[in-house]
Amino acid sequence: MSSDLLVDLHDELGGDDSPGAALDQLKLVPDKQWPDDPVSVSKSATDIKSLGQGSHLAWDDPFYDIARHQIVEVAGDDNFGRKVIVFSACRMPPSHELDHHKLLMYVKQTLDNYVESDYTLIYFHHGMTSENKLSLSWLRDAYREVERKYKKNIKAFYIVHPTMFIRTVLIFLKPLISFKFGRKIHYVNYLSELEEIVKCDQLVIPSRVRAYDDKIRVNLKPPVTPGPMGRPHSPPLPHQQFGVPLAVLRSRGADSDGVPLVMRDTISFLREQGLQTEGIFRRSANVSLVKNLQHKYNSGEEVNFFQMEDVHLAAVILKTFLRELPEPLLTYQLYNDVVNFQNVDSATQAVTIRNMLLCLPEENYASLRFLTQFLAQVSAESEVNKMTNMNLAVVFGPNLLWGQDAAMTLSSIGPINNFTRILLDLHEQVFTQ
Repeated sequence: MSSDLLVDLHDELGGDDSPGAALDQLKLVPDKQWPDDPVSVSKSATDIKSLGQGSHLAWDDPFYDIARHQIVEVAGDDNFGRKVIVFSACRMPPSHELDHHKLLMYVKQTLDNYVESDYTLIYFHHGMTSENKLSLSWLRDAYREVERKYKKNIKAFYIVHPTMFIRTVLIFLKPLISFKFGRKIHYVNYLSELEEIVKCDQLVIPSRVRAYDDKIRVNLKPPVTPGPMGRPHSPPLPHQQFGVPLAVLRSRGADSDGVPLVMRDTISFLREQGLQTEGIFRRSANVSLVKNLQHKYNSGEEVNFFQMEDVHLAAVILKTFLRELPEPLLTYQLYNDVVNFQNVDSATQAVTIRNMLLCLPEENYASLRFLTQFLAQVSAESEVNKMTNMNLAVVFGPNLLWGQDAAMTLSSIGPINNFTRILLDLHEQVFTQ
């Protein structure tokens, strides 16, 4: 049926010999020479060494020519505890300058690190023109070539700033797309709507996309009321646990070492009930339950995970707590040391990490040690739960450290994950008293 569909579309839209040329008849955006988009690399990532400019890969990597455009990025976790993969159409160069087959291989390679976990895909459509568009045949082949493992754990696919073009393409591709996958596709008209899904300051949103969003808001009458992105932050509650500095939490239920209440509650439960749960930290949780527990903690109410008996809920609460700290657990001060840690000789890594962590505030050090020792217990059961140190590093790296401008890029996320894995590998040497 898919072949018949392509023939019909081919005939209806012009009869050109190229399958992708049929889409030339569909309106994209006015043809024009778009200015190059400034690469939105994390400011803190500028000191990362031995990598090509604008890329997380070395100059001689076979995918460097794809990665340098930063079309695909990883942005930590969303509000459901799922990894976020971002695809930006405006960063795609003209079609004759981009190997589309290699692009697909690069997308698959990037996803390989995350597809065993629940994940979210966000596609910024603005900036796709007749010069850089992906052909219908490429989209068809990509959907067919992407194996089930890539589709199984994608929980949502958000298309931001959809046009009639992309809606039409999805209509024509509908016979190829399974009903189950089709239900995961959602349209997002404004960036403020993304705040229900993910904190936008964690996303690497191209400046052209932000400018376009501002433009369509201004042109609307009446203008769209800004969403959470424009709302002033309310003052913290007296018992608030989420989004509060660790130093403040020392007086709000933290133990004598400064390990906060939420970390103690979740880890105590997970240590007893979750060590042998396959995919622990890889599954998402019901967002309403997550928000309800956050509200309880922030209101000073008691939370008992043993009564709920939901391992994945406790795991998401732990990750959410770390991600919402005003400053990451490893602190901004250590950012450059961590992303450049790949240059440290393996023989001195344990000593180097130990010396680095001595710079942490007492409550940060105690919390990191508490968390790391627990994650080592999780890894010890990896034959059952499938969570090796590398898998745990992919999950926790972006929740332990991010740049001061908040946005995570692949150029920083790789080194951060690598540092986290080494920390777990060497935890006994690092935290020797």
